[in-house]
Amino acid sequence: MIRIGIAGIGFMGMVHYLTYQRLRGARVAALCEQDPKRLAGDWRGIQGNFGPAGEKMDLTGITRYDCLGAMLADESLDVIDITLPPGLHAEIAIQALRAGKHVFCEKPMALTPRDCDRMAAAAAKANRLLLVGHVLPFYPEYAWAYKMVQSGKYGRLLGGSFRRVISDPNWLPHFWSAEQSGGPMLDLHIHDAHFIRLLFGMPAKVTSQGRLRGDLAEFWHTQFHFADHPYVVEATSGTINQQGRSFEHGFEIHLERATLAFDFAVFGNEGRMLLEPTLLDDKGRVKHPKLSDGDPMDAFLGELREILRAIRTGKPSPVLDGNLARDAIVICQKQTESLRKGRPVKVGTK
Repeated sequence: MIRIGIAGIGFMGMVHYLTYQRLRGARVAALCEQDPKRLAGDWRGIQGNFGPAGEKMDLTGITRYDCLGAMLADESLDVIDITLPPGLHAEIAIQALRAGKHVFCEKPMALTPRDCDRMAAAAAKANRLLLVGHVLPFYPEYAWAYKMVQSGKYGRLLGGSFRRVISDPNWLPHFWSAEQSGGPMLDLHIHDAHFIRLLFGMPAKVTSQGRLRGDLAEFWHTQFHFADHPYVVEATSGTINQQGRSFEHGFEIHLERATLAFDFAVFGNEGRMLLEPTLLDDKGRVKHPKLSDGDPMDAFLGELREILRAIRTGKPSPVLDGNLARDAIVICQKQTESLRKGRPVKVGTK
């Protein structure tokens, strides 16, 4: 039985807690939270843009801490699941690794590549796994697209267009803090940066245009340039001020002999499939793959299954690897730099 301690009970901490209940061979054995109401099980104030609403929880049998150091000293725990604000990820992960725990850290891995490097060094020294929660490849539409690309069935990858836009999440108090969250670039677009890196590799250069809110990217469009491939890759992301459409994401991925497309949005409280997952082949046929219903909670189930597999086998995850997560942060950092400077920026690795 893998015993897990969750650090931080906000929306994502609640999502992870509920998802672990659906898995065999794993148990949430401890929680750490400074809000006494949440630590007592009153999660009614927790909200997000998907999934169940917070409610009163029966936490009987779960050890509860209001001090992280005390939870890290709990020798019965195998894994620390970090769902705290991104600005805390690096320090908490390093402390957990030094305490001999495996670490599963929500995205973004950290707010700077330097902090990612410190986390990776701590994991290597402790001989423990450091895994990062990039859930997007486990959504059925994105998992399908990734599988189609990897299969080579429809020839070489040519490029893709990606979109992820939300209404300004004014219910998140630190969303626009560069020191705590990183704004929509690191809290939102990081999903697509990671998926682009997974599909196409590391870009050599990025060109971004859009709007800034202070020093943070607010809404932008980026073209990604690759040194060794003539890929045509672009992404649009950010926030709008109108609350009527709270969320939209989608893609169009081009292969030699097929185009893969998908678009989903939430208007008011209603989710709408603007374009169901679609494959256009080179014979003029339009195909719709049979996928699961797309419940985001199922994507987290797949993600946490992969986390447990990696911990049981001791083998890193090819999708939730810390190096990929670090590269996604570098890409986002360079996109913001290009947006601020109004010109293309080389990516590199730093």
